[in-house]
Amino acid sequence: MKIAIIGTGYVGLTTAVVFAYLNHDVAAVDKDERKLNLLHEGRSPIHEPGIQSLLEEVQHAIRFTPSVTEVVPEAELILIAVGTPPKKNGEADTQHVVQAAKEVAQVCLPDRHYTLVVKSTVPIGTNQRVVEVVEEVFSERGIQGNISIASNPEFLQEGLALQGAFYPDRIVVGANSDKAIDTLRRLYKPILEQTFDPPSEFPRPASYHLPPMMTTDPNSAEMIKYAANTFLALKISFINEIAGLCEKAEADVTEVARGIGLDARIGNRFLQAGLGWGGSCYPKDTAALLRVAAQSGYEMPITEAARTVNFRQRKRVVEKLHSTLGTLKGKTIGILGLAFKPNTDDIREAPALDIVRELIAAGATVQAHDPIAIANARLALNENAETDNDKLFFTEDVYELSYDADALVLVTEWELYHKLELRRLAKQMKTPILIDGRNVFSPEEARAAGFHYIGVGRP
Repeated sequence: MKIAIIGTGYVGLTTAVVFAYLNHDVAAVDKDERKLNLLHEGRSPIHEPGIQSLLEEVQHAIRFTPSVTEVVPEAELILIAVGTPPKKNGEADTQHVVQAAKEVAQVCLPDRHYTLVVKSTVPIGTNQRVVEVVEEVFSERGIQGNISIASNPEFLQEGLALQGAFYPDRIVVGANSDKAIDTLRRLYKPILEQTFDPPSEFPRPASYHLPPMMTTDPNSAEMIKYAANTFLALKISFINEIAGLCEKAEADVTEVARGIGLDARIGNRFLQAGLGWGGSCYPKDTAALLRVAAQSGYEMPITEAARTVNFRQRKRVVEKLHSTLGTLKGKTIGILGLAFKPNTDDIREAPALDIVRELIAAGATVQAHDPIAIANARLALNENAETDNDKLFFTEDVYELSYDADALVLVTEWELYHKLELRRLAKQMKTPILIDGRNVFSPEEARAAGFHYIGVGRP
């Protein structure tokens, strides 16, 4: 199948290399010159485990271009996978989706049938807006046009994107056209039936079961994406709220989470107390869902509360440092981890950024480490007028972080940090205080290494 993908971000590029691996003829469009230059050199512009090697493997079946005109006319399937960043009011900005739909409609051949799929995360009703835009362009061109439009939301996790693409839990298609559904069923057939030979880096999990393809109307498909991300955000915020009470009640949230997670109705995933969620999905999607609700005159207090609890977690870290050190003015705080989660260099809405800003505002000096996200964090923090650059330093050596530090805060649970020599870190500090923001370490082990240990939801 000839496929054109508009956008080469996390979703677009992952989708492109996976379908190329499955022997489709893939062309990916992006107007970002920097991204295209990297891709033409065979280098991935995003950090995602395994994507560089897979990109090299499928380079014969994929091409990259800035031109919609060059690839869309001969394509059978066009996927829109452009960004939908939040506006100031929280609403998702769909202008790039609409623009992509216009550009596609302007170059479609009148004697060919196309399937246009919205894969971007979009507010409910966007599919219908795309239908209207395409019809407007066809009318301006004076042609009838033959195009089926569908929504096919993605459910990928950064850091696990390729596993999620090859071995999804489900595939959701929202369409009012049988032709669109049939085309997408053909597209996903190797995944639905698991008939492909797995990549060496991503073997098929032994317990994996064939995924269902759920077909529904476009509005419901768009709502499924928002509802799924919001539910996961709620689950994380719930255990963080319980963690706060555990600290007051001398209970251990890790034991509480284990106990409730054994209930099959609850499950143990997303019950890890910590500093809350960040990244490009949960903050943006919960805000967008609330905006959709507000426009509909509907209140969603549970979703609002989940956001309140989430962002409170970041402030509580600084409060714990204040409580332990007395004052933060003149203190040196080491930050372990800047990315919003492990295995990515994505710092969008990362808890570390807010924590760093709060610490500097309180008069502290911050030393920060991350295996791969330093460049992105440096750019984000240096662009912020509130940040005093004389108080912020980055180090490539994780052990340098502890020299003369008054406290360390583990923010991102990189595998590297699980293996740290705690005794070595503690010996190099002025005051060996460890705020374990992800409950990575055993409190007994940390205290035996000489630390005053403070976790999340632990007595």
